[in-house]
Amino acid sequence: MSAQVNSFITVIDDIYDLYGTLDELELFTEAVERWDINAVDELPDYIKICFLALFNSTNDMAFEVLKEKGFHVIKYLMKMWADLCKCYLLEAKWYYSGYTPSLEEYIENAWISISTPVMLVPSFFFVTNPITKESLESSTHNFTTECVEKYPAIIRHSSMILRLADDLGTSSDEIEKGDVPKSIQCYMHESGASEEEARQHIKFLISETWKQINEERVASSPFSKTFIEIVTNVARMAQCMYQHGDGHGAQDGENKDRILSLLINPIAHHSKEPL
Repeated sequence: MSAQVNSFITVIDDIYDLYGTLDELELFTEAVERWDINAVDELPDYIKICFLALFNSTNDMAFEVLKEKGFHVIKYLMKMWADLCKCYLLEAKWYYSGYTPSLEEYIENAWISISTPVMLVPSFFFVTNPITKESLESSTHNFTTECVEKYPAIIRHSSMILRLADDLGTSSDEIEKGDVPKSIQCYMHESGASEEEARQHIKFLISETWKQINEERVASSPFSKTFIEIVTNVARMAQCMYQHGDGHGAQDGENKDRILSLLINPIAHHSKEPL
């Protein structure tokens, strides 16, 4: 499930960043919001394939949850994809207009556009057992509203760390390629800080956000320990992946060495010499 969701995130992100015109992106965003298969007819051919695959795969995911857990979740999955696409569209509008948002304005959009909610909301449904109407509306502080419309604080904090760590590792290269200003550039533009000062400020924000995650982890929570650990692992992964640059897009470097060491290369065994 996670691999499928992440594949769609990558493809859709490229459509908004690289391939789609603003008019095409508005049509695609509207189609996702409507979640209507008939909307395919209004889309360019290359986007038709993406929308149809997203529509079918998401409906299949909802079917699996309904079959295994007995709860119909399609409206929640539709909402998370619509939220992501609306945030992508806003960033595209900023790019085409040459607009540089304030840091606060950027973060308010970017913590969703980094796609963490899209990764975590399906995880909630697959690791929570059983799913009941009561667990959504009572035990989880109205999860229907809190998690899908507003998203709980721990998801937002984890998403913030992924967003800011990503910016620290990739923003320079992405700006050169042609992308919207990231948190570093927004802070520089807003405050007049140097790039190094801006990077230190972003690192400070990450540190403060980790404090909030740690508070959430020890506080009484409606979420299972399994789900809280998944959410925390996203933030951990972010700082590992972007510690030495773009660990997602780059094909070599420190992250490749780490993966080879962890999963591929055998661990050397050194036996002690007899005395």
